[in-house]
Amino acid sequence: MSKQFTLQSIGEDLLDTQEDKLQKSLLIFACAFMNLAVMLWLAIYWFMGLNFSSNVPLAYQAISITSLAYFYKTRNFAPFRFIQLTLFLFAPFVMQWSIGNSVTSSGVMLWALLAPIGALVVSGWRDSIPWFIAYLSLTFVSGAFDYMLGDTTVTKVPMKTIGVFFALNFAAMSSIVYFLVRYFVLETEKIKKQLDQQHDLLAEEQKKSERILLNVLPANIAERLKNNPGLIADGYADVTVMFADLVNFTQLTQQMSPEQMVGLLNTVFTWFDALTERHGLEKIKTIGDAYMVVGGLAREREEYVADMANLAFDMMDFVASHPALVRRNLGLHIGICTGPVVAGVIGTKRFIFDLWGDTVNVSSRLTDDALEGYILTDKATYNRLRLDYMFEPPNMLNLKGKGEVASYRLVGKIAPAQKNSNIAYFPGVGTESKSV
Repeated sequence: MSKQFTLQSIGEDLLDTQEDKLQKSLLIFACAFMNLAVMLWLAIYWFMGLNFSSNVPLAYQAISITSLAYFYKTRNFAPFRFIQLTLFLFAPFVMQWSIGNSVTSSGVMLWALLAPIGALVVSGWRDSIPWFIAYLSLTFVSGAFDYMLGDTTVTKVPMKTIGVFFALNFAAMSSIVYFLVRYFVLETEKIKKQLDQQHDLLAEEQKKSERILLNVLPANIAERLKNNPGLIADGYADVTVMFADLVNFTQLTQQMSPEQMVGLLNTVFTWFDALTERHGLEKIKTIGDAYMVVGGLAREREEYVADMANLAFDMMDFVASHPALVRRNLGLHIGICTGPVVAGVIGTKRFIFDLWGDTVNVSSRLTDDALEGYILTDKATYNRLRLDYMFEPPNMLNLKGKGEVASYRLVGKIAPAQKNSNIAYFPGVGTESKSV
């Protein structure tokens, strides 16, 4: 479908900015107004029986229309702009001198004011200065001629006609200037609105990007990456790492379609995300059907070990009570370890924030050794929680790369009555004993 032709579309270029388009349309409208004004000016004079040489107006129109056609063909705005401003400046003075003086011509030189005003809106204030100086110079020269020839000039134009044309020239010129400036202001407001809309869209996209970044990285790491791009690597002397792994999910994948499998994982991990955020902890990543969480990176909460224990209980409760998971006989086993880690951002495309160190390895291996429904912790985690949480007696595990490691099954929180009596209960043993 072809684009509709309008005066505004003359000389448009795909590379034009909004400002370029505005300048071009303003000058084209000014060119059209001036050509129309010249024809009306001549017609009124002829209608009143005042015959002057039409060479100047016709020459003006010929040059003006030729430059417009050249601009339409070549899209070269600079020559068109210079020719039009030159015509705006000189044609009124030449017309005045051909008639007589400023009085007999009814102040037709006022039309030349369109040159510096036009330059102001289509070129900028710096480029308009020479045109304004030229306008003032020609005005002073014309005034000097009027002064020197004032007594000898004979006019054939009645004073009534001169008065009428003074009014017409001032009214017409003022109207053109007003409508051009008004058009300029309206278009500038449109451009401003478009820029505001683009800014709002950009701000919204930035918010989306930040949300995506926060989904990938912890908040403090994301802020550092935005403010100081580069390698991010930190050592943490004490954090708590947890791996939560779904039981029976691998076998279940053989019975489900890809959509069902991904949908089920999305349900589980979406809940885990909400629980992790509620307890003030940081999700690190998912690995297949395993979920990795860390506490203590931001140090915003001092009780991050207890927060991790509470998160583990909430995860167990969710898996044990969700109908879709119960129906598919899915379970959960969890490993928690506390100690030092190294953390950092790796990669430049699809980068991730990850943790490394024995604390991570032990947490992962505790998860592998935990039975369904079990929460296993290392000794450091047990020591942090033993006054407020119930544990089973330690069990020695032979972990690959670590040898014999004591593991403690976390069972639940100690009730206030038990806590006050300084008694710890170990389920499955059948006896009560003094706390360790």
